[in-house]
Amino acid sequence: MRDPDRQPPTTVKPTAETAAAVRNNIDALYRAESRRVFATLIRLLGDFEIAEEALHDAFRSALEQWPRDGIPANPRAWLVSAGRFKGVDKLRRQSRYDLYEDMAQVAGTESASSDLDGDGLEDDRLRLIFTCCHPALPAEAQVALTLREVCGLATEEIARAFLLPTPTLAQRIVRAKAKIRDAKIPYRTPERGELAERLPPVLQVVYLVFNEGYSASSGPELNRPDLSAEAIRLGRLLVELLPAAEVQGLLALMLLHESRRPARRSADGELVLLEDQDRSLWASALIEEGLQRVEQALRQPGYGVYALQAAIAAVHAGATSAAATDWRQIAGLYEVLLKLAPSPVIALNRAVAIAMRDGPAAGLALIDAILAEGNLADYHLAHAARADLLRRLGHTDSALHAYQTALALAKQEPERRFLQRRIGELGG
Repeated sequence: MRDPDRQPPTTVKPTAETAAAVRNNIDALYRAESRRVFATLIRLLGDFEIAEEALHDAFRSALEQWPRDGIPANPRAWLVSAGRFKGVDKLRRQSRYDLYEDMAQVAGTESASSDLDGDGLEDDRLRLIFTCCHPALPAEAQVALTLREVCGLATEEIARAFLLPTPTLAQRIVRAKAKIRDAKIPYRTPERGELAERLPPVLQVVYLVFNEGYSASSGPELNRPDLSAEAIRLGRLLVELLPAAEVQGLLALMLLHESRRPARRSADGELVLLEDQDRSLWASALIEEGLQRVEQALRQPGYGVYALQAAIAAVHAGATSAAATDWRQIAGLYEVLLKLAPSPVIALNRAVAIAMRDGPAAGLALIDAILAEGNLADYHLAHAARADLLRRLGHTDSALHAYQTALALAKQEPERRFLQRRIGELGG
């Protein structure tokens, strides 16, 4: 086996002046490709921990060699090859000969490292999602593990998405990885006959990834386009695997939300609410495809929460202005959605729709009831929605207090700046 650390450069060596640019390219490559490389390394090495170490070893080698030798023609293939070599070497040193012999045989085939862009059943990242979402794992652990291992989200980020303490979430991930190892859960995409029952947690994972990309749970940026783009890519792969109503609905929902991304932030990076967005900036191609997929989903039997949410997004997409939005239809769709999948967040969204349909007082009463039940007390958007309704009603002091509560809970900087502006407008 050729040592990737000794491979000759495939491009002209950079000068000293360009070495920093090469390192910046490596950083960008890590953000864009590291989880794909990781998924392939799991296929080649058969172990989560070994693959994770091999991934970091590969990027460490790149940082040492590429500024000197140049960026390879196929950086991802180079990283997979380097990581595979490091991982197999580690297995050999650990005297895990049984696993090493099996993995070395796979690693020795040219196709194992060259097929990095396979579609459908051969997609490594999709295969990894199905492994993490194996029915032998508890449902809550499936989603947490996939967000951590497939998408590379930090444990803290996932914990915030689930409204859980970080140690609790971390324990779920550790136990899930141990279960995969001890039960020898296979790293593969399920047979077509198994797909229907294996899909629900996978769909949930893909949508959570999209949500983190569309509106980051914390940090300086409003969104993470790399994550939302990856979620949409996985959604398309799932539609190819099984074009069922809910799979079509999820893809439609993501496309319709994604269409609004260009209008969600101002030129200086500030958050722009839906009612204030310049709708001429919405991506018409994504809207057109999303609307078509909503229709396909709703014509099929078995549609559910994703198709209904996509139908709500379609009503927004079809409105030429905020004033022209059919809030009666949206409120009705939320009624159906709440009966199908009761949750405090859906109840909150329904309350906002009713406020837009019947007036802020009607919505405020519903939100107060949700919070009185102890639900969403730590959810900043619930307090922000309540503050907005109080502001519309002219209850300045109460609105100010609600905005301050939301600000204390918000983790994303653009949202925090928006809330601070509202507080300033109210004299806080």
